[in-house]
Amino acid sequence: MPEIELNCQKLACPQPVLECKKLIESEAPAAFSILVDNEAAKENVSRFVGTKGYAVTVESIAGGWRLVATRGEGCNCEVLSPAQIAAVDGGKVCVFIASDVIGSGDDVLGGRLMKNFLATLPELGPELWRIVMVNGGVKLAAKESPVIGELQKLEADGVTILVCGTCLDFFGLMEQKAVGQTTNMLDVVTSLQLANKVIRP
Repeated sequence: MPEIELNCQKLACPQPVLECKKLIESEAPAAFSILVDNEAAKENVSRFVGTKGYAVTVESIAGGWRLVATRGEGCNCEVLSPAQIAAVDGGKVCVFIASDVIGSGDDVLGGRLMKNFLATLPELGPELWRIVMVNGGVKLAAKESPVIGELQKLEADGVTILVCGTCLDFFGLMEQKAVGQTTNMLDVVTSLQLANKVIRP
């Protein structure tokens, strides 16, 4: 068991990820463990430390999970720093979706507009970089969503889809997520920072 252990239980998003970030930047340990108590934190921390070159193993413990991060062992991820991402040629469009409908007045109409919007996004071409979903927007990523086909096609075409873990938890949809990666507020803020343009329907 690694000597360094971060107890991130009872910490709200994005604190568990920020604690890992601080430790990696200050000490760059060969291995460390993180205690978390919710599914969103487990997924967010695992993905974050993976992008930093750590392989993660997960074990269930009383009240949550212990994640053991080991640098450089079995990590098949391509690690890109924000600077490397920003250096990619061409524009990067980030679509920020905070609702499962577009506009106000009638939710049935708003749902149809959202479906049409997502079906039309491929027209942006290679500049379409990332879709970020928060609040009611995470409902679109659930199995029974009327737009799940459109989102899965976008993801298959290389668009990164980030779905807020805190929001999935709030709506009880963590187990229903059928597309995208569970994310946290640090990823959301970084995505908006790195984008050349942000579209909010």
